[in-house]
Formats: sequence, C-alpha cells, structure tokens
Amino acid sequence: MGAGTLIIGAGVVGLGIGWKLAQAGEQVIILERGLAGREASWAAAGMLCPANEAHYQQDSNLELAQECMRLYPEFVQELEACSGMNVDYRTEGTLTVALNADDAAAVKVFFEYQLEKGLPVRWLSGDEAREMEPQLSNFVSAGISCPMDHQIDNRKMMEALKRAFLKAGGELHEQTEVTHVRCDGGKYRGVMAGEREWLSERLVLAAGSWSGLVSGIPEHARPPVRPVKGQMFSLRAPFPGFITRVIRAPDIYISPKSDGRIVFGATVEEMGFDAGLTAGGLYSLLKGAWETVPGTYDLPIDEMWSGFRPSSRDNTPLMGASRVEGLFIATGHHRHGILFAPATAIHMSRLILEGEPPQSLLPFDPSRFTV
Repeated sequence: MGAGTLIIGAGVVGLGIGWKLAQAGEQVIILERGLAGREASWAAAGMLCPANEAHYQQDSNLELAQECMRLYPEFVQELEACSGMNVDYRTEGTLTVALNADDAAAVKVFFEYQLEKGLPVRWLSGDEAREMEPQLSNFVSAGISCPMDHQIDNRKMMEALKRAFLKAGGELHEQTEVTHVRCDGGKYRGVMAGEREWLSERLVLAAGSWSGLVSGIPEHARPPVRPVKGQMFSLRAPFPGFITRVIRAPDIYISPKSDGRIVFGATVEEMGFDAGLTAGGLYSLLKGAWETVPGTYDLPIDEMWSGFRPSSRDNTPLMGASRVEGLFIATGHHRHGILFAPATAIHMSRLILEGEPPQSLLPFDPSRFTV
C-alpha cells in the first residue's frame, strides 16, 4: 500500500502533523506500536507554561513556546470544531510558590530572569498567593503570578486529535509496530511492520522515546533520543474550584482539571524504559503535594502512572528533514510535547508539503548533533 506520507507514532506530534497534512489533501497513514495517544502524550499534565518553563540558555525553546501560546486559542477552536469534542483549554494562569526562605530566594532569581526576558509576570507575597488559591499552605511565603501560562486536558486533546485526523481522511493503524525502515542510496524507500511492507513517498519519524530504536535508519540520521521517566498521580477534588489554576512548587506541580481530577507530578528519572512505580518516587510527590496544599491529605487517590519523556541530548526538540532523502524527524520534545503541539503540527506539515523549513524550525534541525 502506498501513501504520500507515512508517520511512525500516534502521539501528539504524529497525530498533529498527520491532521494538518490530511487537511491539506495529503494521503497520510500513521502506524502506532500501541494505542494512539497513550504514551507520553497521555501521561502528561497538559500544562502550557512558557513563563514557568523558561530556562537559562534555552532561548529557542522559549521563543517557540511563546509562539505556541499565540497559536493555541485558534488551534483549540479548530480542533474542537473538527473533532466535535471539548478539550478543556483553561486560561486562569499559573502560580509559582515558595515554601521557605531558601525557596523564596530561588524563586526571586527566577522572577528576575523572567522579567529580563520580557515575560508578563507579577511578584506576590504569601498572603496574595493565598488570596488567589486559598488552599495553599500557610508556609507559602512568596509567589509569581504567570497569566500567560495556561493548560489543557491532554487526554481529551489526544482523543480529539485522533478524531480530527480520521475525519480529515487520515488512516490510522494501531498495534502496528514498525520493525524496519528501508533506506537505500541515501533515500527512504519504505517500512516493514510485521510481515507487511508499507510504501510512501516520505516518512515522518515521530515515535517519541522509541524514535532512536527503529532499525534501518542510518546512524548519521538516527535521532539521539532517550526516555526520561516521570511518575505521577491524580486525586479527586472534594468540590469544584478546590484548586483553580496550575500551581508549581519546588517539589511538585499541581494541575486541576474540569472533570474533578487534580494531576500531580512529576519525578525526573534516568531509568531507561523501566515504567515501574516506586515508593520513593510517589512519596516525594505526595510529600510535596501535602506541603503545598495540606488539604490534599484526605483526598482519594484516583490514579497512579508513569510515562517516558522523549528527550534529546540538550532536551530540545529535533524537528526537520534528516540527511536521508524523504525522511523527516519530529521527536525529542522532552517536557513540551503538548505545549509545542500547534507549532510542531503547522510548521512540520508546511516543511513536508513545501520543502523549505519555516524559520521557527531552524534552531531544532535534527542534524545539529551530527558532523
């Protein structure tokens, strides 16, 4: 079977690119080793936090994140219209808090960095932070209000992307693991999934943490991606509005969803593909949750899980054409797969259809690690 574009991976990256390509009239097939959207994209918390995820010496990430926040309202509006689903896009902002003097000093330094970058943030006293979120601990001594940082229900988003892709004419094959990519003479030729060969004009490798493990891709084009494990859990809110916005503390982030779930995360562990939950990992999260919002102590546990962030060597995405003709790379988004979804889908589909990389993709050229 032939197609214009074949995509390996049906996470937020693969489905987003596939949806935009299918909308443009491209024949698109996505092959997914498991179930669509059920790996890192499902495990995430859905935070859209460019101000709070700003890091030193990662200006390209910040610029892309700010672009995505400009794109998100229209992206969500179109996704909801095409899928017929609400994805719980929320714009209350994010609150970063400090629990002691040392925390406050670190948060103050971060606040000054945010101001230096021109981000719309506001310094808060502990009392001002509690006025915004009354459930916060009395130990909260300071905070930062980040109104530009929003959130989305990533699980609803994944279901919506799957529906939108299929309604646009895309073809999805779940439980279909690609075992080999055939490349000859510096050119992509097709893939093997089971005993079947799939042919297409071009291939997009968007397999998340597994992107570097697909056989047949020449070493110079293989994306250097590793899994970074994160353990998480969710509780059930006792009443609507118990927590109204994303809260970030030194050892925890808290993301309330409109269906009553409150998502807490996440550990950062270099453990390969070990998905097991650990007492130590969950204890550190539970402790951070209780110290930040004491009222969580008596709430029922809804779910516990782990996921694998696809992370490059510099924790910055790999997006663009590879050195193999017809092979495109879109992976390595680390913590930002959901945040970067609009720009990834729009710019990668444009690159595939038009052949020229948009300016926004240039800092993320996948060949930057090869010589």
